[in-house]
Amino acid sequence: MAINSISLMSPIQITNEANKLTVKPTPYEAGQKFSNFLNEAIQSVNNQQIQSDTMTQKLINGEDVDLHEVMIASQKASITLNATMEVRNKVIDAYQEIMRMSI
Repeated sequence: MAINSISLMSPIQITNEANKLTVKPTPYEAGQKFSNFLNEAIQSVNNQQIQSDTMTQKLINGEDVDLHEVMIASQKASITLNATMEVRNKVIDAYQEIMRMSI
């Protein structure tokens, strides 16, 4: 009677996946990835703000836009901006805590 593997991956695939996990990026690459992540996050917040402003201007000009859509866009922009500010505050607090540590 043959014993079948429970895993959907073959042993060769598992070994290859394990090898991929052991390769660590250089500090420069990690910094670049983190920088790109932050830039994308800030760009997303900016896009939410721009979309909210655009919809508000359309409503003011009397264009065909629903009030509830304008309010939803405004709340999304507000929530993303507030969340970004809270993350920034936590990062600054963590930085200050690290600076207070003695070596």
